[in-house]
Amino acid sequence: MSDNSRAVRLGEAIKTIVATMLEQRIKDPRLGFVTVTDVNVTGDLQNATVFYTVLGTEEEVTATAAALESAKGLLRSEVGKRTGVRLTPTLAFQLDHTPQTAADIAEALRIAAARDAEVRALAEGATYAGDADPYRRPEDASVDETGDEADGETDADVSDAVGPAHDEASR
Repeated sequence: MSDNSRAVRLGEAIKTIVATMLEQRIKDPRLGFVTVTDVNVTGDLQNATVFYTVLGTEEEVTATAAALESAKGLLRSEVGKRTGVRLTPTLAFQLDHTPQTAADIAEALRIAAARDAEVRALAEGATYAGDADPYRRPEDASVDETGDEADGETDADVSDAVGPAHDEASR
């Protein structure tokens, strides 16, 4: 567990160092409005993945990626100086797609809410095709347990009406 906590602490330090360097010392004109969102460091502290977002067009995103790749050496040496670890981790930059994913989810939720409102509006004036409750209830007096209409006749009355010959044939 302590190794994992060390990787997390190193990741937070790298995040701060890289963000500060990008803001103050890296003067590449290709570098757009970039934000360092997270840093994942492997358990052996050899590799660090720096996640970032860029506000702008697709061309600005591509130009920022190129600027980060060219500044990778300077950033890594500064990370080594400030952290004091024996082996400075290699840096890999990865565009963070979380903001776009969040926007896609928000759009899907907006569409779902609009469709729910449409269904609610259609159901507002709707009436049932049959009864409001199509199921028979045991407390309903008009139907007995067999599902026949309760009209006062028993099965014996029905067999007498058919006749004794019918009773003989059915046995």
